Amino acid sequence: MLVDSHCHLDFPELSDRIDQVIESMNDAGVGAALCIGVSLAGMPKLLEIVAKRENLFASVGVHPEHQDGPEPDIDQLLQFAKNPKVIGIGETGLDYYWHKDRPEWQRDRFRLHIRAARIAGKPLIIHTRDAAEDTLRILREEQAETIGGVMHCFTESRQLADQALELGFYISFSGIVTFKNARQVKEVARHVPLERILVETDSPYLAPVPHRGKTNEPAFVRHVAMEIAALKEIGINEVEKATTENFCNLFNVLIN
Repeated sequence: MLVDSHCHLDFPELSDRIDQVIESMNDAGVGAALCIGVSLAGMPKLLEIVAKRENLFASVGVHPEHQDGPEPDIDQLLQFAKNPKVIGIGETGLDYYWHKDRPEWQRDRFRLHIRAARIAGKPLIIHTRDAAEDTLRILREEQAETIGGVMHCFTESRQLADQALELGFYISFSGIVTFKNARQVKEVARHVPLERILVETDSPYLAPVPHRGKTNEPAFVRHVAMEIAALKEIGINEVEKATTENFCNLFNVLIN
């Protein structure tokens, strides 16, 4: 059994056909999925989706690119985190690819999420793009190693991966690892110990080969796992077992 550690089932590309998506996921041997919060306004819909299904979970957070609506505060995040289906804080982090001119608000928001995670006792889901140095600095300054988490959809350097591992974080690979030209991501996947790897789709985006260009969905996480197995020259069953155990250990959940 596999777990999709990062998807967006509340986005219209998937929510409008949610029963079909879940059926395909089950048929592919994907037994659970973590549905990631990107805005506070979207949380009621997200929680409604996961509440109806035993092996769907949620996180709460405001994406670093999200600028609509008021800024979150710790009390709001903690209130949502009380829901037993909410097992992580995020998606949070820094994205300087899209926001180069005024990143202060991103850094403040990132710190707030880390503080909420430490209070809630729930791990962080980290998004970082073109912001490795500041991401690591803030994680250290806010003592994020005391709660841990995952660097999601990893596309950064081996050096960043090593430093994240030193902080106790897991590294999650998406469909990008299957892309022919993703040489750095493939090298990092070879390097990171299997006991610290998660797999994800980030659906509805980043569909893996052979579905590249299509709407992504949790069922396709098997292709990510197959690529990890090929890169590490091990069996797919070993990847399934390890990544599922890693997910359960990080997020403190049991999956039937």
